Amino acid sequence: MARHPQNQYFPDSVSCPGETLQETLDALGLTQAELAGRMGRTTKHVNEIVKGKASITPETALELESVLGVPARFWTHREQNYRESLVRSRSDASLEGQVDWLRQFPVTEMSKRGWIPSSRGGAQLVRSVLRFFGVGSVESWNSLQIDAQVALRHTRAFKSDPGALQAWLRRGELEARRIRCGPFDRRRFLDTLRQARRLACQGPGVFNRELPELLAPSGVAVVLVPELPGMRANGAARWLTPRTGLIQLSLRHKTLDTLWFSFFHEAGHLLLHGKKSIHVDESADAGGDAEKEADQFAQDLLIPPQEYRRLLTLSPFTEAGLRRFARRLEIDVGILVGRLQHEGLLPWNRLRGLRTTVKWMDE
Repeated sequence: MARHPQNQYFPDSVSCPGETLQETLDALGLTQAELAGRMGRTTKHVNEIVKGKASITPETALELESVLGVPARFWTHREQNYRESLVRSRSDASLEGQVDWLRQFPVTEMSKRGWIPSSRGGAQLVRSVLRFFGVGSVESWNSLQIDAQVALRHTRAFKSDPGALQAWLRRGELEARRIRCGPFDRRRFLDTLRQARRLACQGPGVFNRELPELLAPSGVAVVLVPELPGMRANGAARWLTPRTGLIQLSLRHKTLDTLWFSFFHEAGHLLLHGKKSIHVDESADAGGDAEKEADQFAQDLLIPPQEYRRLLTLSPFTEAGLRRFARRLEIDVGILVGRLQHEGLLPWNRLRGLRTTVKWMDE
């Protein structure tokens, strides 16, 4: 017996309701011909019901209720389950031939994380992955991927495994649906981002608590989804609907400053670029005009240009000087170190201990 979401159980096979009808006739001592006469049907029709060749319609169920005393809803329910079982069996036979389709996805990791039910494989696993992506068939999935590639056409060539990336994006979409967002309000979103910057001196816990609550009223959902094997995305930005934006982040580089930069980078995409594209960012120095614009937006919001110029006057940089500067800006000192290292103004091996390491709670 196969288990599926919502605690539903689907038996591997369901007997024909005609078998139950014949058992009922035997218990009552009635023949098929006698039942047919009492129902006003032909014996042939009753025999076809017993053999499963003819369906028990709602009208027939009511007649059986009158003659046999067994509620009509019992017969209609048995008939529905039986017909569904036949369709499911035919579907499973078809899905068995499409198991190779699963090779593009990290199904073992998806199952480990509870994204899909545990399965022995085969048709059941194919059906679970289809249900995860919200499609009815492999053909539908393939068709939708054409649209997905169009949405991603403005980004650079990805280094991520496509199947892992699609699974990660889908998980973010599902988690975002749990967040109740207001309609997108550009001015309110900008104001909220300025408020969010004040949290940049705090740890990663704000991404699970304060940030989602802070941004939801402005029409943007924020979710953290761990990266999947073969995936190299720091974050992604897209529109779930014309009125709801999504910022999705991973902890790929596992530093707090990268997490904050990625957040504001994705926010920049929502503000500066169209609603039909999906922006997936795999590195801090991605090419393309859209990526450069989002980078500049994040840099200027985290460290305003005039403050960055003032920061450069501190060279040669010391831990004490950077800590004082970070306290004045009310941001994590690692954000300063990360920016200076990225700009080549501070060697990667200097003061790297100031960049706070973050990780998922189960690591």
